Amino acid sequence: MSKGIATRDRILAIAEAGVLEKGFGATSIEEVIAEAGITKSGFFYHFRDKNELAHEMLKRYVASNDQLFDEIFARGRELSDDPLQAFLISLKLLAEVMSDLPNGHPGCLIASICYQERLYDREVRELTARSVRGWNARFRGILEEIAVVHPPREPVDLADLADMLSCVVDGGIIMSKTLGDPSRLARQVLAFRSFVKLIFSEPQRAS
Repeated sequence: MSKGIATRDRILAIAEAGVLEKGFGATSIEEVIAEAGITKSGFFYHFRDKNELAHEMLKRYVASNDQLFDEIFARGRELSDDPLQAFLISLKLLAEVMSDLPNGHPGCLIASICYQERLYDREVRELTARSVRGWNARFRGILEEIAVVHPPREPVDLADLADMLSCVVDGGIIMSKTLGDPSRLARQVLAFRSFVKLIFSEPQRAS
């Protein structure tokens, strides 16, 4: 990695940490510059203004999440040919990843942007919405594959069920941070896993 790319990544990481801790409005360019140990001209070499910083920060965040989902759900498919079992395995892996974070999940950048959307330009807001729709579509595609093999035991809108996973993760992050209990996020993912299992598994026959 070149020095320029390393500096750019450091600026983005510092900015993301600042936004997650106190919001976009309270995270100043001067603060980011000071922590990164660069000059003001050095900052503007990489980013035209604060909105461009926000846009690139969000793209970095989305790419990181996409990579995590790619790896986890690919691993689930490697371990089982059955789409339901593969998804259940993947959710267990996701919960384990969340549990391994030493200080809990740092927060959701998407949620932070939604809470302060007026501070961002249209491009950032559109990228945020596009990212959420993309993640929901990913989960819905998996659930549709499951439903072909394992018809739901109860009527359920697969789009709503797909949305629920995003809601569970974001809600789990908020609850974990609010209550000071990092384990809450992983437990919420496992609760969603149990719900999916109940929806799609065949009922046990009485002996």
